[in-house]
Amino acid sequence: MKNSTLGDVTSPDVTSSKVAYVFPGQGSQHVGMGKDLYEASPVARRVFDEADKALGRPLTELMFEGPIEELNLTINAQPAILTASLATLSAVQEAAGPEVMPLPDFAAGHSLGEYSALAATGVLSITDAVRLVQERGRLMHETSQTHQGGMAAVLGLDELTIEEICRETGAYISNVNAEDQVVIAGDKITLARAMDLASARGAKRLITLQVSGAFHTDFMKPAVAGMTKAMNETHFNTPSVPIIANCDANPITSGDEIKEELLHQMCGCVQWRRSMAYLWDAGVTQFYEIGPGKVLSGLIRRICPDAQVTAVNDVKSLQSLVG
Repeated sequence: MKNSTLGDVTSPDVTSSKVAYVFPGQGSQHVGMGKDLYEASPVARRVFDEADKALGRPLTELMFEGPIEELNLTINAQPAILTASLATLSAVQEAAGPEVMPLPDFAAGHSLGEYSALAATGVLSITDAVRLVQERGRLMHETSQTHQGGMAAVLGLDELTIEEICRETGAYISNVNAEDQVVIAGDKITLARAMDLASARGAKRLITLQVSGAFHTDFMKPAVAGMTKAMNETHFNTPSVPIIANCDANPITSGDEIKEELLHQMCGCVQWRRSMAYLWDAGVTQFYEIGPGKVLSGLIRRICPDAQVTAVNDVKSLQSLVG
């Protein structure tokens, strides 16, 4: 992948178009994801096979055949989405080439997707990435069993209003996805109170998320020690391009910074809106969402209305890209 320098980041050059690859997070999983790529692309198939080998279990079979209830479990969904994203990237790179899909100047991933971005930029091998993500999913699931909570998306209220609601109820802001889409979290009673207050203050829509815990909040603190141990046993390379951190929306360019960010984001808010705004200000006008679903593409179009956004997630979208 093409290298970028810190100078590009700290002194944005908006006169030249730059490219960012972005990778989806948990919630984008579905039964059958990646199956057509597995059947059509030998390089994609190698990614799926490597993931199965690394985990010592048939994750690919679960991804392709289900059941969805098992795939939705955090310990399965997280490595499954990462595997599908990296397999998609491999298939795109083989079929399209940089003339069709330019190499990135930046990379970013939404929560779990940050690990996909690390593998895509050479920080982690596929084997290390899928093992780390499975451990992350296991630790988060175990923590959510003893520190039970939930999450809800609030649509139609600004971040400041939701901050006030959280202060009044004890809920957390866990994701700022767009100017008018913020995810809150907390225990069930606190979350219900916060949702009621949000409705009373004019929220257009409230969506209870189908997750097992209050992710990206202090509820996840017990998982940090186990994740620290797993990361200390894993080799992190320097990324080939800057990765925009979830928690502070700034570029990270070293292995030590990356480890700190990954630990921070387990309990810290995902600042997706700020991350995409940073990329736009840095001169990025072309965004490629790589992996299952199109959630990030929709968010980017709301945050950066003039951006060119392309989602690649299956053989059909790949063929459309190649022409």
